[in-house]
Amino acid sequence: MLTLPGDAEAVARLVPHAGAMCLLDRVLHWEEARILCETARHRDPTHPLRRDGMLPSVCGVEFALQAMALHGALGQGAAQRRGFVSSLRDVALHVPRLDEVPGPLAVEAEALVAEASGFIYRFAVRGAGATLLEGQAAVILA
Repeated sequence: MLTLPGDAEAVARLVPHAGAMCLLDRVLHWEEARILCETARHRDPTHPLRRDGMLPSVCGVEFALQAMALHGALGQGAAQRRGFVSSLRDVALHVPRLDEVPGPLAVEAEALVAEASGFIYRFAVRGAGATLLEGQAAVILA
């Protein structure tokens, strides 16, 4: 089992994303079925998902997907292999954009199903004392 990644470089070694697309700064808590991460990258004016000068809240789904990949990597003790989103369900966007949220975002994912071929998670992204978006994602691993 891996130790808890304490910084963005350690996180980047475990997720199948590179460079600026590694969106999480650190893991705050990890257990068998749940992970809680933190990031302040939503405020970065050069964020790779920004469009027309803003970061739409739907981009928070990618933050959650990376938390899921990180959770899988911690559970298997090795970097997570690439995956493909097969479905998103019950996604609720409670704010129009993320870049205006002050302070860090908390990104939480809870495994509902985890198998060698893929996984299903419930997720939520919170900031400034509110839930910003939430939903469920299924990922098929390559």
